[in-house]
This record gives sequence, C-alpha cells and structure tokens, in this order.
Amino acid sequence: MKKTKKLNSSKAALFAGAAALMALTPNTHAQSSVDALLNKLEQKGVLTVDEAQALKSENRQDTTNDFNAAFNSKFPMPDWVTGYKLSGDFRGRFDDVSVDTPAFSGHDNNIRLRYRLRVGLTVNMKDDLQVGFRLGTDDNGKGADASTGNPLSNNSTLQGNGSKKFVWIDTAYGKWTPINDGTWMLAMTIGKMDQPFQASYMLFDPDYTPEGAALQATYKINDQNSLAFNGAGFVVDQVNSRGPFLYGGQAIWNANWTPKLATSAGIASYNIANQADIALSQAGATPYDSNLGNTMAGATSGTTGMFARNFNPIVASGSVTYTLDSFPLYPGAFPIKLAGEYMDNPSAPSKNQGCWGGITFGKSGKKGLWDLSYRYQYLEADAWWDQIVDDDNVAFFPVKTSTFGNTAVAAVGGTNIKGHMVKFDYSIFDSLTFSFTCYVNDLINNPVPSSKTAAVHAMADLMWKF
Repeated sequence: MKKTKKLNSSKAALFAGAAALMALTPNTHAQSSVDALLNKLEQKGVLTVDEAQALKSENRQDTTNDFNAAFNSKFPMPDWVTGYKLSGDFRGRFDDVSVDTPAFSGHDNNIRLRYRLRVGLTVNMKDDLQVGFRLGTDDNGKGADASTGNPLSNNSTLQGNGSKKFVWIDTAYGKWTPINDGTWMLAMTIGKMDQPFQASYMLFDPDYTPEGAALQATYKINDQNSLAFNGAGFVVDQVNSRGPFLYGGQAIWNANWTPKLATSAGIASYNIANQADIALSQAGATPYDSNLGNTMAGATSGTTGMFARNFNPIVASGSVTYTLDSFPLYPGAFPIKLAGEYMDNPSAPSKNQGCWGGITFGKSGKKGLWDLSYRYQYLEADAWWDQIVDDDNVAFFPVKTSTFGNTAVAAVGGTNIKGHMVKFDYSIFDSLTFSFTCYVNDLINNPVPSSKTAAVHAMADLMWKF
C-alpha cells in the first residue's frame, strides 16, 4: 500500500512539473511539450498507457480552457452566445488543361498555379440558434461583371506580378434548429450557404454557395434506418422582382444493415422558375458564363439569348458501402463504396438525361489514411442547367454554343460532356492532405465533327485544414 501511494505521489509530482512547464510555455507550444514529456514517462514505464492518455486529455482540456478564457477577456460575447468555432483551409494547386487542337489560344495546354483560402466563423447561441460566415478567395469577374466573383470557384491564379488578390463573402447565414430530440431533427437556414442537397457534382459544383432559404430534417426510424429530407428555394438573380429562382426537394433513406454494410437511396426534383429572365439578367455581363453545353434558342428582342429547354429534372441516387476489417497499406477498417446517380429532365424532348457511376476504396481525412476513386459520367446537353454543374469536368468546345457573354472556343465544364474521372487522396497528417485528380472527357455531340473535342484536366493539390 505504501509503495502504491508513493508511486502515485511521484506521478502527481511529475505531472505537476509538466503543468508548470505548460504554464511557462506559450500556448502554441505547451500542449506538444507536455505530450512529449508524458510520452517519455510512458516509454520508461513510469506511467501506463491509460494514465498517460488521461493526463494528455486533461492537458488539452486545460489548454483549451485557458485559450477560451483569454479570448473571452479580449473579445467578450453576450450571455446568449454559448460557443464559437474558427475554421478554414488553404489549398495550393497545380492545374493543367490539355487539348489536342491548336485552336485553343494557339496552345495545346494551359498550365496554372493557383491557391484557395477559406476562413469562417460559426457562433452558437442559446435556443438552438447559429450564425456563420466564411470568406474565400477568387479571381475577380470580367468586363461589366468585374465586381463579382465566380459562383463556381474559390481559386485565385498566380498572376499579375504579385498583385493583391480578391477576398469575397463565400457564405453568410443564420440557422435555427427548433427540434433535435434524438428522433427528429429540423433545421432552417437563410442567407448564402453551402448547398444543402446531398447531390453529386453532376448537379452542383462543390464551390457553389446559393442564396435563399433551406429546410432540412431527419427522422431516426430505429438504430439501423433513418430518413433525411431537404428542401430549398434560391434566388438565381433579381430581375423586376420575378427571379429567376431555383427550387428543389429531396428524400433519402439511409440504412446500416450490419456494422459492415450500409446503403443509401434518394429521390429528388429540381426546377428553375422564371427561367426566361436569366437571359434578361445577362445583358452586357457574364455572371453565369462559366460553363457551356445547353441548347440555346438564339437572341430575342430585349435579351442576349434564351434557353431552348426548361430545366426541372428528377434525380435518383444510391450507394452501397461495405467495410473490410483490414486492407494492405491501409491502417484500420477499409470501406469500399459503390455509388451512382441518374437524372431525367422531362421538359426536354431529347438530350435530357445524365448519369454517373463509380467506386471509392478507402477514406482519407486522418493521418495515414487514403482513398482512390473512379467515376464515369455522361451528362447530355439539356439534362440540367450548365451554369451550376462541376466546372472542373471539362471538354473542348470548338465553337461558341452559348449566346451569353463572350465565351467562344474553350475547354470548359458544363453539359454535353462524357468521360472519366480518377482521384487519389492521401492524408499526410490530420491537417494536411495531398490530392491528385484527373478528368479525361469528350463532347457527346460534336457541333464540328472535324474538330477534336477531347480534353484532359489534371490537378495536384496540397490542402491544409484548421
């Protein structure tokens, strides 16, 4: 008994020394210093693994409390604020678009070095209220639209002899979650937000942050099954108080059949109302001229162009995930996911379908983890509005197919594109991930049969998150 008491006293004294070291060390280095000391004590057998882990957790909690106390003393918050979180990411990118035609600005490829920085703050309040915003980089618009950023990108290109770059409001929203009792969850959001639908890049570019209102709900049927519901209405533009507007609704069934097997199945419908006013809003500007592909009816009186088809597609999606106990060169359980999506736009008599199917091995995000994905996508010209789909999924358009803006011969994203995508991610650390993505695409319907329309878009990224 005396020996145990003496050992515990020694351990208490050791941690007291560690705490003193932490107090004398700046907060940015205190945690790592104390953790290193505890690791040494564990290696020498002075502390057990569980004891060392418990002391590390106490150290991290104390460090967090000290930081929060210091932050609150400098930036006091109202009593109804319960917490806040600062987060973001930085991504450096090598970007190469290659085409097999000399008509592409006189070159066969376009190499760019780019970066993306996003920084956001989320503030949680009493009564299940939340306010958040995020700032993001992006190159400025062009011509009459120079005061806005690209709705499908946060990339800034290294150019202009070190010129200062633009920072835009990427999201700004208020959220209320009036119900969250473990069975039902109901949340309402207004403002500029990350798009709320569980949809692929075939429908929405990952950087697209629409503006409007969204309603999201989940219902837990039992421990294995749950339902999710998403509905939203977004303002595409403001034209004579008529819009146009984008609406959508979605239902998803998620099931965990066993600890190894999970499935998901969803159905959704989208619609663009007052679609003709999109053309009116674009006179003399290029706010939506990011992609190409839709069939155009040509210029009409008082407009710069009209869509030949309406867009109100129905979308079905599904996935199956099976998790192996282990896999070579992968630490821990190894998920394999098969997924796909099918879209049909009943308002278009032809060229109105889109689909993709793919497989993903593994899941990155933690140190040492990785994933490898393959996808084939086929998106016809009038299946969906070309201006909000993935702008990295490019093909070469040999002629100007849109009457908007000044886009002509170019390798861009949009609809009327088919092809392959391969992606590899490896998390070097929890906070740092390397990614390589390659698209190999072609046009489905080539308006100039004698012209080659294939394009390869390769991107290598390093992304830090915090």
